[in-house]
Amino acid sequence: MAWPARRDRAWYANVELPPLAPAKLAGPPDPVRARGDWLVFPKGVGTYVEQLAGMVPLRGGEVRTALDVGCGVASFGDYLLNYGILTMSIDRRNRHKAQVQLALERGLPAMIGALGVRRLPYPTRSFDMLISDELYMLEIDRLLRPGGYWVLAMPPISWKTQYDDLNRTAKGMPGEQLALEEIVKKLCWSKVSENGTIAVWRKPINHIQCEQDAKLLRSPPFCTGDDADSAWYVNTSMCLTRLPRDIAGGAVEKWPERLTAIPPRIASGETKGMPIQTYKLDSLDWKKRVDFYRTYLNLSDGSYRNVMDMNAGFGGFAAAMSEYPVWVMNVVPANLTDNTLGIIYERGLIGTYMDWCESFSTYPRTYDVLHANGVFSLYMDTCGIPYIMLEMDRILRPGGAAIIRDAPDVVHKVKDAADRLHWHSEIVDTENGGLDPEKLLIVDNSLPFPDHPA
Repeated sequence: MAWPARRDRAWYANVELPPLAPAKLAGPPDPVRARGDWLVFPKGVGTYVEQLAGMVPLRGGEVRTALDVGCGVASFGDYLLNYGILTMSIDRRNRHKAQVQLALERGLPAMIGALGVRRLPYPTRSFDMLISDELYMLEIDRLLRPGGYWVLAMPPISWKTQYDDLNRTAKGMPGEQLALEEIVKKLCWSKVSENGTIAVWRKPINHIQCEQDAKLLRSPPFCTGDDADSAWYVNTSMCLTRLPRDIAGGAVEKWPERLTAIPPRIASGETKGMPIQTYKLDSLDWKKRVDFYRTYLNLSDGSYRNVMDMNAGFGGFAAAMSEYPVWVMNVVPANLTDNTLGIIYERGLIGTYMDWCESFSTYPRTYDVLHANGVFSLYMDTCGIPYIMLEMDRILRPGGAAIIRDAPDVVHKVKDAADRLHWHSEIVDTENGGLDPEKLLIVDNSLPFPDHPA
């Protein structure tokens, strides 16, 4: 189903769920209803988001990237699209509800994941707004951008609204809220607003005042010698991630200007070995490349929505794709020396760390287009072509497409593997012609696989 119609319903046969029942398949606030062969997603969070818009500046481009922990079927992320906000929605794997798979069926960014003893696979200072419960607060602090907003819309915040009868459960709620307020104060956050079932706090833009008040507040110790961007199989820190003394590497522009502005990590020199001119040239290159890709893929008609860039670099591919009705999961391989994922988030895009010798945190058949730039050369001496191709085949939707960009000898080997998977593919020159040291393998599985002679 083409975008945007898929926001509202999904074909039941595409998802891993128990036998179809006419009742709702997920509880509030995401009541998914079965109607015939379809799953229908009501717009049940509009009032909640509109209330939040009176507490957080959702309009105007200040908030662009959000993280919704325990997302359900991403109804919150769906509604935030109306404000130009791109939400990474995460939830645990659940074979009875398959919430993340339903979110991806809708064409909304989502991953399998949860706050826990390990860091989430995102760099520090990634999200302008974060919606979660009150657990793992130091990890939430690491992920929030300077001046970012934390939203809590569950007990103990909602005890006054939901427990007017003051039953036994409610009696402890005021104390729980006071304890929560003390924890947040130790992080040096300020409370923005509390209205009904929603409370909002804001992270400081730097830690200058926090350093002065740390002893008085009994704040957690600041991290020392800790790479706050490192988040692949890294345990959650029991210390407070220190912000730079300026506005954390420089303030990001408002959306959409931040997509093309020089990211603060590059402008300030925080990310070493990445000159501004290199970044600018990369953006121009990817604009040219995506224009050429349109020769083979129709990006404008909504038939492709969920796109993954398996080796995203500065996010140039995703930036060039932003004029089309798609979203891009920007993947930065965890084994690369140059960690560019923080730069990608500063552009107002989203992504994750990943090792392509492992399985990606998603369900089967969830992406419409896969883009692999240099991925196979990167892993040639580790897990190799067959493993990565099988993982791509797992997550690519039926009728999906892929673009593999690599050295000619590598592309020919990938072509052999694609034929064994019965992918419809062809090797073509790049936008620079036959003298380019790279080749493209264009995969379009909406076309029939050619018959081989017996």
